[in-house]
Amino acid sequence: MINLEHTAAAADTAIAQNENIGTWIGHHLQNSNEWHLPGLHLHLPHFHPVNLFGVQVDLSITNHVVMLVLAGLFIILLFRLALGKIRPYPRGVGALVEMLVVFIRDEVAIANMGEKEGRRFTPLLITYFFFILTANLMGLIPLFSTATGNISVTAAMALITFFATQLFGIMESGPVGYYKNLVPHGVPWYLWPLMFVIEIMGLIAKHVALTIRLFANMTAGHIVLFAFLGLIIIFKSYLVSPVSIGFAIFVYFLELLVAFIQAYIFTVLSALFIGMSVHPEH
Repeated sequence: MINLEHTAAAADTAIAQNENIGTWIGHHLQNSNEWHLPGLHLHLPHFHPVNLFGVQVDLSITNHVVMLVLAGLFIILLFRLALGKIRPYPRGVGALVEMLVVFIRDEVAIANMGEKEGRRFTPLLITYFFFILTANLMGLIPLFSTATGNISVTAAMALITFFATQLFGIMESGPVGYYKNLVPHGVPWYLWPLMFVIEIMGLIAKHVALTIRLFANMTAGHIVLFAFLGLIIIFKSYLVSPVSIGFAIFVYFLELLVAFIQAYIFTVLSALFIGMSVHPEH
């Protein structure tokens, strides 16, 4: 995420143009069609927006798209290597991956969805956990960026959870039964329409919160990290660098912890939402 050469150049530009530190921080957090590597400035493919049902859809390749592809390839490679380490008995990378997979299956999927549905949705939840964790950690590596700091990415994953709750909830209870079960039993008939609207709004709000939570946490941590580094720019003195860099290192290690926590929280909430849709009586 932090390219020191590019950071210094951007800082000099911001100062020369009398821009504030917020503009400089925003420059490093935003998605772009450029990827800065040591001695190499890559311009990623840019395409004209496509008109899809009256909506302009931009299919250009950005640095966040590259991060998503790299995260996916890394996970495929990780599991391929882990598979070879599990047989005949787990060791090394295989033991670590197996431990995480068993934890997600037993303590997240089955614990929140029951034995049958938990095993059924374990592959989806494992994909969530490893993909989000990988994308989060990539943002803490120099030259990379945080794809989960893009609200479009977190919204896409939340939509998968939302459609899974609706699809499998309807498959379990039928369309009438599923939406009827949204309203608590015992509600008077004259309050039923109002409660139904409130429950639909709550259903949407839960998945919006799922989107915002991951996006906001990953973005906020990087803002704080760059803000501490920006103190050197604000005061235009290297005398503040020990304090600035010291706090930045502390936030960096805190971000490592947050990367794991947010991957876990998104996975748990997804399991809980899907479990509630297929077992509304629980």
